[in-house]
Amino acid sequence: MSATIDSDTAWDAFARRDRAFDGRFVVAVHSTHIYCKPSCAARRPRRENVAFLPDAAAARAAGYRACRRCLPDSVARDRQAMIAAAALLGGDAPPALAVLAASVGYAPHHFHRLFHRLTGVTPAAFARTIRADRVLAALRGTDGVTAAVYAAGYAAPSRFYADAARLGMTPQAAATGGAGETIYWTLASAPPGSLLIAATARGWCRFAFDEAEAGLRAAFPAATLLAGDRAFSARAGDLVERATSVATDAALPRDLRRTAFRTLLHVDATSVG
Repeated sequence: MSATIDSDTAWDAFARRDRAFDGRFVVAVHSTHIYCKPSCAARRPRRENVAFLPDAAAARAAGYRACRRCLPDSVARDRQAMIAAAALLGGDAPPALAVLAASVGYAPHHFHRLFHRLTGVTPAAFARTIRADRVLAALRGTDGVTAAVYAAGYAAPSRFYADAARLGMTPQAAATGGAGETIYWTLASAPPGSLLIAATARGWCRFAFDEAEAGLRAAFPAATLLAGDRAFSARAGDLVERATSVATDAALPRDLRRTAFRTLLHVDATSVG
């Protein structure tokens, strides 16, 4: 049994068939000598007939065999495939879904469902967050918005402008370090770490892990920065709470989980309300 989860929590997850716990432990059933994922669809045995073991290797070492229904040995393979896919999505030209799925050995529909299940977001949304991260740097490092479109990896201006809405200001204002903008900010606690959340009157403009006011100042040196009031912090907290409520695989690498979490925030953050 993993030290990070007790037997009551494990049983509750198993009883609810909670996919978020797949890969965190396996359920060994004494009466059948098989081990399963917590989310296995099979009928639940009596609690006294199960044990919770750290992983499939521990279950096999104890003499159990893998369930043929839920295929618990596939969890590690699925996770590694999603890690490899996320790396490909971070490239200058993210591959189409069919190509991406084939590159990690899955059918497109199954891959899409699995990526969403483990990260909480779609591959396309995940790729947009990575590409949008390049917008600010592109605006500062090129001569004009048109040049920034292609420097950031966009094939057309329309997608660029859609993602540029995440800046919470016009591309021109972002290119000049936030000149003329007032940015309100607060810090929040999220599962992947401490998170700085900032917004202008137009909308949320920055979600950054392990960043404080100095980092925000470096990103927008010409803007006026003000600590958010209680109402602002409450709106930011609500945003984080909604993102936190989405089930994801906590065993994925932290950088991947942070990108996915920021994607969830961006999907939900259309305005500061």
